[in-house]
Amino acid sequence: MKSEEIKNLFFQFEAAALDLDGVECWSARELQGLLGYNKWENFEKVIQKAKDACINAGELMENHFPDIRKMVEIGSETCSLKGG
Repeated sequence: MKSEEIKNLFFQFEAAALDLDGVECWSARELQGLLGYNKWENFEKVIQKAKDACINAGELMENHFPDIRKMVEIGSETCSLKGG
């Protein structure tokens, strides 16, 4: 890989970083494209393997892979959901 490509990928990776209460983290959805995965289903398998490796290394998976869900707005502001 050429030096310029590496610098560009590094910049993209750093630009995708989020600050969550003072902790630098990345959204899997953001990393998916950066790492060349077109389908979420394929990338999700890679994430699961990383979680398994974390557990096998004796680490608490929850410390490294918090399952945070990004809320997606659906409909419009005039739409409301009823029920529990």
